[in-house]
Amino acid sequence: MSIPVRASDSDLRALVAIVSQDRPDLPDGEGLPPSLLADLMAQIRCDSLSLDSWDSGRQTVWFSQEIPSGDARIGFEGQDAVYWENHWDCQPCSYTARTGDQRSVIKIADFYSARQWHSTGMYTDFDRPQGLEHTLMECLPSALPPTAGPGCYVRLSLCRGPGPDFSERDRAVLTLLGPHLDRAYLDAERRRHPVPRLTPRQRDLLRLLAAGHTNTQIARHLGISEGTVRTHLENIYGRLHVSSRTAAVTRAFPDRAA
Repeated sequence: MSIPVRASDSDLRALVAIVSQDRPDLPDGEGLPPSLLADLMAQIRCDSLSLDSWDSGRQTVWFSQEIPSGDARIGFEGQDAVYWENHWDCQPCSYTARTGDQRSVIKIADFYSARQWHSTGMYTDFDRPQGLEHTLMECLPSALPPTAGPGCYVRLSLCRGPGPDFSERDRAVLTLLGPHLDRAYLDAERRRHPVPRLTPRQRDLLRLLAAGHTNTQIARHLGISEGTVRTHLENIYGRLHVSSRTAAVTRAFPDRAA
């Protein structure tokens, strides 16, 4: 979907500044520091930017952060029904849900000519009324919670109105920044929700769980009964506010999942 692009020295210096700067301005709910998104918009010119958590199966967006407003919103301000009515017929919009590809940086022109795009329901019913013409999109795979099911993803969308489309240089910049944005999302979540303190025995049990041991093996290793292992797990789930073994390990040892 892309062609080779050469980065300039100024581009590289700007990208280094973005990835190395500390970001104290965390949103209260979810999402990335607004200063980080503002710096991204300075490198890839766009009229608006949104970070959304999608569930294509349930046809809902459970979280949305929008710039320039910087406010976290749920849904599309009354336009969610219009969007989902056209979602599966829109090739770029449904691309991630259809293919499972959360690595590629895509734009509308990868799928449609301008004339084809203007004839789609998504454009006529949803984008055109909002003054949107061009969109550049990238997913943040590590931003998904452990309990997320198929068809769920967190996607960053950069939007422009009428005028020049996003360039291959813009795609290359977003591709290079993608892993940092992914990590920055995880770091923001950890700062907002520090891991509750666990007892040494609970952490020992979780380490064995993370290594793939069964309850029987854990009980034998720790010299306790399987019933006690189950009790420990129930207490751990409650303390970490999770409901599964995988989620408990991810919550207790976040660096293991990064």
